[in-house]
Amino acid sequence: MKRLVLLATLALLPALLGPSQAAAQSKELLLFNWSNYTPPELLKRFETETGIKVSLDVYDSNETMIAKLQAGGTGYDVVLPSGPPLQQMVRDGMLIKIDVNALPNFKNVRAPFDKPPFDPARAYSAPYLWGSTGIAYDTAMVKGGKLDDSWKELFEPRPELVGKIGMMNDIGETFTAAAHYLGIDICTDKPEDGQKILDLLTKQKPAVKLYNSSGTADRVAAGEVAMQHMWNGAYFRAHKKLQSLAYIYPKEGLNQWGDNFAVPKGAKNVENAKTFINWMMDPKNIAEASNALGYNNAIAGSDAYFIEAMKTEPAINTPQDMIARLRTTRECPKANADLRNGVWTRLRR
Repeated sequence: MKRLVLLATLALLPALLGPSQAAAQSKELLLFNWSNYTPPELLKRFETETGIKVSLDVYDSNETMIAKLQAGGTGYDVVLPSGPPLQQMVRDGMLIKIDVNALPNFKNVRAPFDKPPFDPARAYSAPYLWGSTGIAYDTAMVKGGKLDDSWKELFEPRPELVGKIGMMNDIGETFTAAAHYLGIDICTDKPEDGQKILDLLTKQKPAVKLYNSSGTADRVAAGEVAMQHMWNGAYFRAHKKLQSLAYIYPKEGLNQWGDNFAVPKGAKNVENAKTFINWMMDPKNIAEASNALGYNNAIAGSDAYFIEAMKTEPAINTPQDMIARLRTTRECPKANADLRNGVWTRLRR
């Protein structure tokens, strides 16, 4: 009789523990992250220290990630949306509330990253890395060796750069960069503004070698393009290999963004996800990601573990006279998203 009771209790154990606790027993974590944005050595150390095995899938834009989740891509335990898309995902019920502010290492999060406008209570997300999106170019491939600090150099390129430009395959980054150059609000929903942006991008298109957000650091370092619309961390990695590179903070303004850990609906290992997120808010651990990828982070004390190049690179540590050029990304109304999608569809067909 006791044996029967014991067997019955064991059979009910997953239900008694609850879905998240029972799933955590698997010691697995499925991470869905941007490409080239997860240092393999860091994940290996996490696995060694926690016994949790990490599997990694990648995407090249927020739109790609959201679309996959909406199309039924389930089972991911951690995703990394940027601020405005994260706000959209919270509103659309795509994320699990995990009360990041209650995790032990949340005490390390610096202001203002502890209370961002897209998740003021940090109930759904924790900060990962942040940076800017500017222009990288090879000074050795430019007449005179220097370009003006303007988006004009990218969108109305000089003759020697035609056919040698890399653009991101990212509607948000491309649309907003063009909007900054033209002096248009990035959240515009006016058809006439969309037409101006489309006209600019269409005129630029013959000068573009490719639209691809992945592999930009390797492509630039190898000299496959002379100019690249680029995240500053990717520039940092390329610059270590090719010293003739330069980074432009366009005077018209450029995106300052931040990516965040979050747990999507359908996650099978919620407790493991919380363990991973808490682990990544440790100064030493997040510093390893910053050093490898070339992006700053929001964790106090992490700079004590930075390599020297991280401390001195102007593309990472924005010069004082360039700070006013940074424009924090923000969520735009649906009408703006529709306008962007229309511009992008017509540009890329």
